[in-house]
Amino acid sequence: MIYNFDEIIERENTNSIKWNFNRENFGLEDVLPMWVADMDFAAPQPVIEALINRARHGIFGYSKGTDRYYQAIIEWMHKRHDWQVKREWITFCPGVVPALHWIVKAFAEPGTKVVVQTPVYHPFFRVIKNNYCEVIINPLKMGPEQYLMDLENLEQQLDNRVRLFFLCNPHNPVGRVWQKEELIELGKICLKNKIIIVADEVHSDLICQGYKHVPIAALSEELAQCTIVCTSPSKTFNMAGLQISNIIIPNPDLCRKFRDVLMLNQVGGPNTFAITAMESAYFEGEEWLEQLLVYLEGNLNWLSEFVKREIPDLKLVRPQGTYLGWLDFRCFRLEPLALKSFLLKRAKVALSDGYIFGQGGEGFARINIACPRSLIIEGMERIRNALKNI
Repeated sequence: MIYNFDEIIERENTNSIKWNFNRENFGLEDVLPMWVADMDFAAPQPVIEALINRARHGIFGYSKGTDRYYQAIIEWMHKRHDWQVKREWITFCPGVVPALHWIVKAFAEPGTKVVVQTPVYHPFFRVIKNNYCEVIINPLKMGPEQYLMDLENLEQQLDNRVRLFFLCNPHNPVGRVWQKEELIELGKICLKNKIIIVADEVHSDLICQGYKHVPIAALSEELAQCTIVCTSPSKTFNMAGLQISNIIIPNPDLCRKFRDVLMLNQVGGPNTFAITAMESAYFEGEEWLEQLLVYLEGNLNWLSEFVKREIPDLKLVRPQGTYLGWLDFRCFRLEPLALKSFLLKRAKVALSDGYIFGQGGEGFARINIACPRSLIIEGMERIRNALKNI
């Protein structure tokens, strides 16, 4: 079937964090929300129909994944990412962020260190600090067009207290899809220093034309044995509210230790609707995803051309993956809180503030382009018109 991603779907009164809580989030009602990473598109039709059919059954007791659940994950990873995953590597979690919390709890004692590459997805900082560990910042370098890893800086910062390295691939918010050669060099450093790589690959299905996602654990047996890969259908198919992720750990000792922590924290199995939605999405949602990727590429092209033509002082760091744009407002010389206030009160647009992503995020803002193009047009025209008066 042909999906209509231009359709505006009313999200008021749906308990949407993105659309229903402007007053609580920003102190204003009349702002266009383009911040949190969920899409304004309906999920694939087979997923919707599967959920309706499951709801008609009428009994929603405790659930557990069956062979079909694991086969859905295994086939998807092989088909989309050329990675042959085994069932015994897969562990359910109710989300990637909770999984990160339990991973730190399992593998990093209080007082030890965890490396992050800033600017980066801001919950990374919280899960590290909440477990009384120290955040080590390995800032990304800005190249002529894209961000690069600074592996020389990384090696200078490592010591025997570093336990984990958080890898974001594709990287949120800067949109890099890390290439095989970069991942191999990073892997060499982590192997040499006996560091566990924790790969957040939640956006791995959302890759722009001309790029390919490479799971770091698929590069070698050595890397597989020191890597924990966090995956989920939530970003891919817009079902974050169903709270499902699958943590893939090839090393049996690491996998057992992680599961022990889940058991200690009374983490149960997936809910009935999450199981139904994920199976349907992975088995029947690929046609929807392919159409989505084409539409997102069109949104990205429109945004890029608009910025170049209408706001040449504003720079877009064009993403290679995710549905997030990284906008560089630095030439307007606004302090972080002043930029936040300007976007909310003058432009009436809610973006994700760059400074929350840590060192290197100041002066930037993240925009979510996974919405009908008319909303992107409205949001960017608001920003253009407000910038005229700066």
